[in-house]
Formats: sequence, structure tokens, C-alpha cells
Amino acid sequence: TLVVSACSEKKTSKDPLVEINPDPFPSTYQALESQPTLIQNVTVLDGVGGMIANGSVLMQGGKIAAIGENLTPPDGAVLIDGKGKWVTPGIIDVHSPLGVYPTPDADSHADGNEITKPVTAQVWADHSIWPQDPGFSRALAGGVTAIQILPGSANLVGGRAVTVKNLPNRVIQDMKFPGAPYGMKMACGEKPKRVYGRKVGPYTRMGNVAGDRQAWSDARDYSRKWATYRKEKEAGKNPKVPKRYLKLETLAGLLNGDILVHMHCYRADDMGTMLDVMEEFNYKITSFHHATESYKIADILAEKEVCSSMWADWWGFKMEAYDSIKENIPMVHKAGACAIVHSDSDLGIQRLNQEAAKAWADGNRVGLDISQADAWQWLSANPAKSLGIFEQTGSLQEGKNADLVLWTSDPFSTYSKAEHVYIDGALVYDRNNPQNWPVSDFELGQPGEGDAK
Repeated sequence: TLVVSACSEKKTSKDPLVEINPDPFPSTYQALESQPTLIQNVTVLDGVGGMIANGSVLMQGGKIAAIGENLTPPDGAVLIDGKGKWVTPGIIDVHSPLGVYPTPDADSHADGNEITKPVTAQVWADHSIWPQDPGFSRALAGGVTAIQILPGSANLVGGRAVTVKNLPNRVIQDMKFPGAPYGMKMACGEKPKRVYGRKVGPYTRMGNVAGDRQAWSDARDYSRKWATYRKEKEAGKNPKVPKRYLKLETLAGLLNGDILVHMHCYRADDMGTMLDVMEEFNYKITSFHHATESYKIADILAEKEVCSSMWADWWGFKMEAYDSIKENIPMVHKAGACAIVHSDSDLGIQRLNQEAAKAWADGNRVGLDISQADAWQWLSANPAKSLGIFEQTGSLQEGKNADLVLWTSDPFSTYSKAEHVYIDGALVYDRNNPQNWPVSDFELGQPGEGDAK
């Protein structure tokens, strides 16, 4: 959307400066009403490495008001005795297909891959998401409070990813996380060369890299044209307005640091190459996704401050996923790099706490000695950092959004369930009250012939 005044066909010195609206599809999210709530006598993992054995968490005004021991509740607060239970920050999944590949899985619902060209930076996941996907409520029951939904990964550049609050609503704008920067889904390795092949290309890994470099070169030129236009306008000249290209506009936003790169990459050598391209064009890869060989370059990832979003034990389903190890996540963590557990699955998102538990156990089994408090960073703080929302959520710290989960027991146990889930301090899921669970319109079915009468 261009924010301009009406212009005559003949240019004059009074033609206004053409500005491009940076946020044409703003969030309309509204937090639900909440009550002051004190959860007492629980084991607390604060999400940034801290643990309180007999702690309390006070939520008030949608925020974490206090965390510690023996807290005094304000008048009228809801009191919850959590003896034997645990509290953690809400889980954040940085890689989800919900909404763009919703349930039921039908071709008419498959809106996640704009497979028409290798570079489709102009598309936005926002415009494909079906908010009625029952997967959102299933993820909520698994303690997931925020999600990044991505397009791709058939493309070298798949399009904009969006971060949402996992509070099912009517339209996606009502779910968008206020102030969260957009992500950009990119892919390297087998996917792009397998999809486009000989007819279009890329056909090889070197073709992948050439395509990326050309896209960045074009975006840099596009940025220069607009910068020259603005400079000449400020100098009192009346330059010609550059033509707007949505693809290059998004890529330029990425080069400017306004959009965060999330890159589908499995092999260590592919990740190393993409780090070189990152340095060449001076942009930032926020996180490599899937990243089954991150353990091989964990020290480099720590040095470059690039996260790895990984599965606990998915491997071997294609050649580039073959050389994975179960200790991948804990080894990345131990190297001082940013480790994240992600799903890329409508089923896996329902039990990400168990995925983290598997990785934690595998690491400790080989002597890496990681605490549960440190391991929970893989599910909340580190994902929040990679999405640019850590100042708002991802840890239980005073002043942050009250996005948290009350678990029935140790969340690293197979038997633990999310009993209460809070988003901005509001109770949005209560395992003990099924009548209040979010239900998609699609799940309600259709009336039979007799009902219609």
C-alpha cells in the first residue's frame, strides 16, 4: 500500500514524497480479560536457567508481577495451590505449519508453498493462514503460547513468516503477536534443487547459492534506487518514483534488518556456505532450521550468534538428514550456541516438552550434564530471542507478558500434562474444564437433514 496524495499525470515540484506503508496488515490482537492470580507451592523454571523448588508466581494486569517464595497475594486474587506441580514459561514453536497446512489435510487447504518460482519473497504466510485449524487448540493443550508460521520450503526464498499468539480467533490479524518482526523463510540444500530441477533451476547446490546471491544483489540495487529517490526529493528535486516490486521490497527489508531470516538447512557445509553469503551481503541469519548437523559447527554458530532450531531425533528420511545424532541439541547448547527445539509438525507441536526431554536425557547420558532449568531455554527464551520477542515473553521475569503453563508434574516426564495455560495472564486453557476449550467451527460439523428442519 502506497501512502500518497493524488498526483496529476504531469509531474510538478509539488508532487509529494511517496512513502511505502511498512505495516499494511497490522495486528488487531486484544488480550483477554484476566484476574490477579497467584500460583503457590510449585517448582518454577523461569526459562533463563533459574529454578525455585518451592516457589510462587504472581500474575497481575496481564504481566508477571512477581516471582519468588512466600509471595503475598493482592486482595481478590485467585489462589492456586500447585503442590507437586511445575510452572514454566509458555512454549514457543519457531517452526510450525499450522494454518497454512491445516487439518484436515486436503489439497484445497495446502497453502504453504508458493512453488511457482525459486524466489517468492513477495508472499506472506499471513495471507494463507486458516485460523480455524484445529491444530491451534491442540497445540494450546500442549502448553504452546506463541508460534511462528512459515511458508516454503520448496523455494530458495519462500516468503514472510509471521509470529502469532496461540489464541484461536476469527482472522489471523486477531492472532498476530503485536510488534513481532516478520521472519523470512529461506531454504538451502536438497529441497530447492529437487523442486525446480533442469527446467527452471536451480539444479545443484551451487545453483542454489547463485540464486540467493542474485536475489540479494537485486535487492541491494532496489534499495539504492529508493534511497536516491528520497535523497533527491529532500534536495528539492522532483525525481521519478521508482517502480515498486513486492519481492525486492521484502528482500530489501531483510537487508535493512527489519525482517529476520529463518533458514531451512540440514548439512554443516550448507550452513557454512550460507554464513559466508550472510557476510558478503551483510544481513543476519537468525536461525538455521532442522539443522541436523549443527553439532559439527556449534562453535562457529556460537561465534556468529546464529541459533539452531532442531528436532530431538528426526533423521535419515533423506540424504542431507542422514548424519544426525541424538545429542545434536545438547551439544549445540554446550558449545555456547543458541539451541531451540521446534516441531515442523501439527502433531509434534502438541508435545514439545517431551521432545526437549528426550534431547536433555540424551545429552546427560553422554555426560554433558545439563540441568532441566537450562534445558527449558530451548523451548521459551531461545525461541523468543530468535523471533525478536524476548523483551515481551519467553521467560518468567517481572514486567514480561504472563505467558505461562502450570504442569501436572515434572514437564520432562512423559506423563506430565499442561493443566492451565495462560496468555497475557488470562486462563486460555483449563484441562479440568473441557467446556471452555477452544473449538474450531470446522469441528462442530454440519447439521443433518433432520436438524435442518
